[in-house]
Amino acid sequence: MNILKFFTAGSVDDGKSTLIGRLLYDTDSILADQLEALQSSNRKNDDGTIDLAILTDGLRAEREQGITIDVAYKYFQTDKRKFIIADTPGHIQYTRNMVTGASTANLAIILIDARNGVVEQTIRHSYLVSLLGIKHIVVCINKMDMVDYSKAVYQSIIDKYKVLAQQLKLADVNYIPVSALKGDNIVQNSDRMDWYDGESLLHFLEEVDTDNLDKSQLARMPVQWVIRPQTDELHDYRGYAGRVLSGTFNLNDKVTILPSGASSTIERIEFFDQVPDAAHAGQSVTIHLKDDVDISRGDTIVNATALPQE
Repeated sequence: MNILKFFTAGSVDDGKSTLIGRLLYDTDSILADQLEALQSSNRKNDDGTIDLAILTDGLRAEREQGITIDVAYKYFQTDKRKFIIADTPGHIQYTRNMVTGASTANLAIILIDARNGVVEQTIRHSYLVSLLGIKHIVVCINKMDMVDYSKAVYQSIIDKYKVLAQQLKLADVNYIPVSALKGDNIVQNSDRMDWYDGESLLHFLEEVDTDNLDKSQLARMPVQWVIRPQTDELHDYRGYAGRVLSGTFNLNDKVTILPSGASSTIERIEFFDQVPDAAHAGQSVTIHLKDDVDISRGDTIVNATALPQE
């Protein structure tokens, strides 16, 4: 069965965790003990309903503050597909955690609060999606219940986002008006937005074709781990491990590290027990650089001749 890996992005309180909780809840993907804990929780929405965001708030600080700090992974499946979801933070200070969660995804769900429209974090996360080479994007205009399910509000927001998508050269962008709180257009199509004739979010996720890694694309690799063994034998070993999202890296390629802008050259590539001359899209590799560059988890290595456009 085909697996879809996707992540949620968007500003603080746009409803990312609630949307994931709704997907899990409405597809009966919650274990009995989780459901019991959910029903007995003191955290409720303003209307007294269960706060589904609890399902992804794993850290104590997250539960207490009602925000996402670390990346939370959830798994579920339907008759058509298996899914791995990364619930990523919306706060600007946790943007690096967001990049970590996005680095292995095939698809991005960008949430926009219908009351606020496109905001700074929407733009920042969209830029990062472009940078990471993620081809498939679903823009969910959330909290439609808070704007009386207004078609005019929805249309105004997607018109503004389309300008941003064009600037960032985002090709496959889809738009869905939703209410994660009420469940509108999440698993089933809503009868409260009869003006919308598209798919529900789940139906789209079940049907989207992501089996299209392209080796001809611009080379991109988010750093998942900095490898520095603390041994006498390997005291000068420094490797950067990650999955090549797109394109091909070759020995002696000039590369740039983002967001710092530092530059270096690829000295060695390791692929399990092999030392190939190139690393291709889809491969998990370790890259060594000729220079001692300051690189951390969440940074991205890109080909210096094909930097993303501002």
